[in-house]
Amino acid sequence: MAPRRSNGAGAFPKSVESPAPDHNRPAELYAALDLGTNSCRMLIARPTGSQFTVVDSFSKTVQLGHGLENSGRISRASIFRTIQALKICKRKLQRHQVRNMRLVATEACRRAMNSRDFMGQVTRETGLRLEIIKPEEEARLAVISCAPLVEPETEQLLVVDIGGGSTELVWIDLSDVPAEERARSIMRLSLGQHSHVGAGPQARVVDWISVPLGVATLRDQFADVEDDA
Repeated sequence: MAPRRSNGAGAFPKSVESPAPDHNRPAELYAALDLGTNSCRMLIARPTGSQFTVVDSFSKTVQLGHGLENSGRISRASIFRTIQALKICKRKLQRHQVRNMRLVATEACRRAMNSRDFMGQVTRETGLRLEIIKPEEEARLAVISCAPLVEPETEQLLVVDIGGGSTELVWIDLSDVPAEERARSIMRLSLGQHSHVGAGPQARVVDWISVPLGVATLRDQFADVEDDA
């Protein structure tokens, strides 16, 4: 499969900065679930100032994309493993009474011919509704997750996200952003050369690309190659 690239950097989606929290109300719990080609991961956390406190987490290797490279379908064994993992996630969400959540699926579900049937089965058996996100949204989320790592002196940033079924690379220009605002500016990316009116200097996506190659897909493609070490 050919790499997927935006029609210019302007095709990269814009994030919407969340409103300031109301400190008079107790912070609610938030959950994020990422169903990838190789792993199922979930984090439940409570906002604490500008940071967050982890309340619960889950990570399981489900190998959802095992055999997908050859068959084009998610196998029954992979579906079974994944649904068992998602049932655990569902119980954790119920136990903590989480109301704010985002549950996403990535490359394996984008590519599989039976992904719609799989998603329906997930909903029937777990009650969870997963969102299959596009490569550009996956890239945007990868960039946002790196915001706390951005140093004030950083002017050019290259984010590389190697997953089980795809790899995203995003080039960010921070040179027009004041040093003390560079980490925060990652959270409110502008579209290409365009800035928000009155928002001040913005982080700019120079270019990005999504390649349908990851740890799991490469393992499937070269499973017959012996270790030369």
